[in-house]
Amino acid sequence: MAHSLRGRLLAWVMLPLAGAVVFDGVVSRQNAEATAAVVQDRLLLGSARIVAEDLRFEDGVIADPIPPSALELFQSGEADRVYYRVVTSDGRTITGYPEFPLSPARLQPETSQFFDTVVRGQPVRAVIYLQPVLTETGIQPVRVQIAQTLQGRTALAKSLWMHALMQQLATLALVALLVLVGLRSCLKPLLRLRDAMLERRPGSLHALEIGAVPGELSPLVGAINEYAMRLERHTMVQQTFIQNAAHQLRTPLTLLTTQVSYAIRASDTAGRAESLAAMRQTVQQSVRLVNQLLTLSSAEVHGPADQPGAHARLDDVARQVLVDLAGRAQSRQIDLGFECTATEVEVRGDAVTLHEIVMNLVDNAIRYTQPGGIVTTRIVVAPGFATLTVEDNGPGIPESERERVLERFYRLADQDSDGCGLGLAIVKEFTSQLGARLTLRTAAGGTGLAVDVAFSSER
Repeated sequence: MAHSLRGRLLAWVMLPLAGAVVFDGVVSRQNAEATAAVVQDRLLLGSARIVAEDLRFEDGVIADPIPPSALELFQSGEADRVYYRVVTSDGRTITGYPEFPLSPARLQPETSQFFDTVVRGQPVRAVIYLQPVLTETGIQPVRVQIAQTLQGRTALAKSLWMHALMQQLATLALVALLVLVGLRSCLKPLLRLRDAMLERRPGSLHALEIGAVPGELSPLVGAINEYAMRLERHTMVQQTFIQNAAHQLRTPLTLLTTQVSYAIRASDTAGRAESLAAMRQTVQQSVRLVNQLLTLSSAEVHGPADQPGAHARLDDVARQVLVDLAGRAQSRQIDLGFECTATEVEVRGDAVTLHEIVMNLVDNAIRYTQPGGIVTTRIVVAPGFATLTVEDNGPGIPESERERVLERFYRLADQDSDGCGLGLAIVKEFTSQLGARLTLRTAAGGTGLAVDVAFSSER
């Protein structure tokens, strides 16, 4: 299932904003209810004062004509009920609703207090105001109570809250629109990268060139270009392998065809046997050539098979190689020896790669040393590294040629051997990948060749 990067970025931006809007909505609702309560309280107090100011003493009694202006303050679109009650200091109701409960508050003259109560089964908000009235016996305090039901206050609070909420939602929508526009602008480099990839010709491995890119995209472009370079190297190795295989197999296949034709024309048994022996040798050389080509190609493409930090026993690998090549050395009457200065020698690398290195060095030494010669494999251990030396007393390699023999298919002009010129090239590739140091020198006896490979033994 595809995920939209633009959608995910928008979600990460808008979700916190939406949470802020929800929080602000809760706070706005509380503020709206508090504002509506203050408005109602002020209306109640204003109405109570209007009523209190019209109180007067006439004909021996306190008269309270409720002025219309006192009740007009509560006019609104909501069907609220207004209750009032005027009571003298001795508890006599002058006017109003007797069922309106009296507040037990004790007040000073011209002071007020708000309270909640219930009238006729409905919750109301009420105010009590104490008004002093001059009578024939002196000043008498009169209690004025005004109450209103809560429908209007609830409607006002809802209206204020909805107005604030709509503003918040409008702001959120505007922010979302601006974020979308910003994301579209900011994602243009990514779209250019996509277009550049789509416009590439099949098989094109050149580096991407899309102009200036944001710092966040630079690692991605760099990774794509690095992969293109690795893929190009991989392709070149494959092409080189095909060219080398075609070039190197052309000669043995042509020779094999000639040998087969000679065997067919030969009328005597000895001639056929000689042709078959030559054919067998040509096939063996071709098989070895193909195997070495595959080994070299695998080394160049995949690198060593070990995991980073892997270690293996070099002494065990060397002993196994010598056992495998003992028959070949015996057939050439070569003295195959092994020396090791430690019981166990563990070096950095995997066993398969180490086996290829030792196998090619020892096989080369046996192949290019004259019959009756000596080939010695030696392992010397020192702090931090171990050195593998394969030494022979053969014709050796001139110092001027030692760099060139590490190239593939290069062979000395004066050497007569069935070698393919790949053994040392394979060793060079594997030692380079393991971080080992490869050195060619003259053997200790003054003749022959000694090849040293210094491996790291630190973990």
